[in-house]
Amino acid sequence: MTLHLSDLRACFEGVIPSIIATSSGDGRPNISYLSHVIMIDSDHVALSNQFFAKTAHNIRANPYANLLLVDARNGGQFRLDIVFSHPLEDGVFFDRVATQLQASSEQVGMGGIMKLKGLDVFRVLSIASVPSPVVLQKEAVEEPSRKLIALSRLVDRIAIQNDVGGAIDVVLSGLESEFGYTNTLFMLHDEARRLLATVGSRGYERSGVGSEAAVGEGIIGAAAVKRRLVKVSDMSRVRRYGAAIRTSSVDEERTRAIVLPGMRGAMSQMAVPVMAQDVLLGVLFAESRQRLAFSEEDEAVMTVVARQAAATLALCERLASETQKVAKADKAPAHLQSSFRVVHHAYDDSVFIDNAYVIKGVAGRMLMMMLSLWLREGRTEFTNREIRLSDSLRLPEIKDNLETRLLLLRRRLEEKGTPVRLVRAGRGLIRLELDGVPRLDTVGLPV
Repeated sequence: MTLHLSDLRACFEGVIPSIIATSSGDGRPNISYLSHVIMIDSDHVALSNQFFAKTAHNIRANPYANLLLVDARNGGQFRLDIVFSHPLEDGVFFDRVATQLQASSEQVGMGGIMKLKGLDVFRVLSIASVPSPVVLQKEAVEEPSRKLIALSRLVDRIAIQNDVGGAIDVVLSGLESEFGYTNTLFMLHDEARRLLATVGSRGYERSGVGSEAAVGEGIIGAAAVKRRLVKVSDMSRVRRYGAAIRTSSVDEERTRAIVLPGMRGAMSQMAVPVMAQDVLLGVLFAESRQRLAFSEEDEAVMTVVARQAAATLALCERLASETQKVAKADKAPAHLQSSFRVVHHAYDDSVFIDNAYVIKGVAGRMLMMMLSLWLREGRTEFTNREIRLSDSLRLPEIKDNLETRLLLLRRRLEEKGTPVRLVRAGRGLIRLELDGVPRLDTVGLPV
């Protein structure tokens, strides 16, 4: 049977190191281990050339070499006869490989050291299977048509959602029910603070709503800053983004930081940017305890879902901002006998309710504005439009994610079980519900 590079896709995931054999101009052999070999197309592969001076020197003297690749799923080995074609130092393909290398190297604290400088491209002359006394088990591959049908079902469900909360919930539940992605995060991009904040999750002990990851750090941050999918297929070779996963939020009140959810023993991770018309709205993330859990088909699924989610979120934001409803001004309910304390720390806009940390930043300012208007005017309903136009909020010059910020605040209030609730009362309209009278206190001065 004739073998093709496409038959060896699992060999290019970087799980098991490959071996390259070269020889100098006078015939002296040299063998080196390679962490990654990258398939470019049906006839070419690429290798990073910056760490193996002897290999690079030999290739320039004698362009012919041999590669030994290993299939991490079953241990199958393949020998490739290759010949050097040309160096590669820029372009779309180079950028994609550089992003993968940077994300992986940052996990082990070597982000600045392992920056990709160049690739050597080789043409594949022949591929041969290395004989083995062990009969290799071939894994069953699901028919692409079945995944395509499942993807169509999920995209249809996302497209009909009319609010950001419903869209995000459908994305995460659909990835689990249709494709078996049990552990996922949906993160919102906060451009002003260069952070990603969790607005939805599946499969974790804690939802982690409000937890944050810095743009540019780790796999999630790399997907955001590079605007492309980032995947690692064997996390045992790199340190995951949350090396010490905390199981409780006991430090929230002290640090004002919510722990990002994470899977103990995760082996595969994939992060995909959620983008609409080249604007980053967030990142969709999935992880698994299995090595090689995410194939090229899974990459395609996550990419299509992220694109549809971005389009739906952008439309929900626009429609909500155009709503012309008038919010009602009601008298504060007389039956509320109890009270609760709300402390606002002006320097970072963090808000504590009865000494429990709730939220900070823009969402914290929005919560204080609504509570203040409830006390002064008896207001219980607020439109997105008036919130966006409020001078007191000092909203960033970003007009595409207010609805998602409100969702983050609403879910955080629910998760903490506070006496404050935000209820969606219609498109572009939210209602404030209280179980007591808030006693507001602001500490410090705004920066």
